[in-house]
Amino acid sequence: MKMGLDTDVRRAADTICEADEVTIISHIDADGISAESIFAQALAREGLHVRSVFVRQLEPMAMRHVPRDRSLKVFTDLGAGQQHLIEEHGFAADEVLIVDHHVGQPCGTAYPQINCMAHGHHKLSAAGLAYLIAKEIDGDNIDLAKLAVIGNVGDMMARETCGLVGPARAIVQDGVNYGNIVVRERDLNCYGISTRPVHICLGYSNDPFIDGISNNAGGALRFLQQLNVRLKTDEGRWLVWEELPFEDKRTIISALVQQLVAHGKETDRLLGEVYLFPDEPERTPLRNASEYATLLNACGRWAKPRVGSSVCRGDRGTAYREAEYMLGHHRAIIRELLQYILETGVTELSHLQYIHTGNRFPDTIVGIGAGMALSRLNWRKPILVMSAMVDDPQVTKVSMRTNEWALARGVDLQHALVRAARETGGAGGGHRIAAGAYIPKDVEEEFVGCVNRILEQQFASKGAHHC
Repeated sequence: MKMGLDTDVRRAADTICEADEVTIISHIDADGISAESIFAQALAREGLHVRSVFVRQLEPMAMRHVPRDRSLKVFTDLGAGQQHLIEEHGFAADEVLIVDHHVGQPCGTAYPQINCMAHGHHKLSAAGLAYLIAKEIDGDNIDLAKLAVIGNVGDMMARETCGLVGPARAIVQDGVNYGNIVVRERDLNCYGISTRPVHICLGYSNDPFIDGISNNAGGALRFLQQLNVRLKTDEGRWLVWEELPFEDKRTIISALVQQLVAHGKETDRLLGEVYLFPDEPERTPLRNASEYATLLNACGRWAKPRVGSSVCRGDRGTAYREAEYMLGHHRAIIRELLQYILETGVTELSHLQYIHTGNRFPDTIVGIGAGMALSRLNWRKPILVMSAMVDDPQVTKVSMRTNEWALARGVDLQHALVRAARETGGAGGGHRIAAGAYIPKDVEEEFVGCVNRILEQQFASKGAHHC
């Protein structure tokens, strides 16, 4: 950890410990929920009075939920890019602490802030920062490293590098030392290794895209059957990847490598670092970081972030059952959204592809659908999905997703959407690989054209060829 970040962590811990009471204002995704839970548990252990407020975005309507009282307002996973809004609502510098990992947009008030990006760390989430602060408050809080790993993985901090790096990787080691994290350094880089039958797991995987297997569960099953590996228990239940013997895993991975090479594909993304939680039940979404994060995202996207927070705090009864139900519902709607995008089709411009889903699907999930659809469309072009805001018909929600191929060629969705939204009267933010924006409904066409031009400039800056 760089000295500057270390200093900011200590300063933030001191600021929190000097408060009599704290209000946590956090985002509703896996990172925001994990960050809130880390702070809530760490501060409760210190005897501080804590309350939490979850918001979908930090905008004028959401600010009414931020209490005007004596509490320290800790903004997590948001706030850096909305400091002007905090200022406009009359909050003084001494009653605010921002813990964020998004690009900041400073204002006239010098709000105390800990932001890893200011210290060159682009692979650390808000939950990671919350954990570093919690650990600074009390070293015994290392049991919360597990939640930080969930937040880091859920916010795609491990995706580009097939594993967590830098301070985020050091947090993993804290969990290993505590005993609630097991690391598999070179395991299958595939979602669903703890809950899905192996052929389904492979069939849904598209990073890397494996010809005949990705997006083809039937093809994946035939591929596995030819390898003579055991796919079911004696009772006929499908095995999940985590249950397979080492020798069978090695056989499958070797065959997958051969399949990639045979089709001229790189093999470097086939394996990655996997984070398992031995204190959680096998064959459940709680068993590994990526599936746990999806569970939390389901809670947040369907307006139940507090249920996710309760699961993070150990509720394996009512809250977990409700979270499981929302996860099932979440997946069903995502499948419908994906099918809609594929059947309706996208409009292709020179450097992006886009679709407007209207009010058919909640604006909170369109980004997920965009990410899933990308591998089935023209994966060389970032995908942009627009959706109507039910609670504000004059505003359009924009979600964009791309992949590592485009990042290596200069694409930065966060920069593109911030700039395009600013030029069309909206606001944007996010990360290089995934970003979003809110724009006036009547500038949609202008906005899409602006984003396309910016992406063209980004591709050109790296000398990339036309998409």
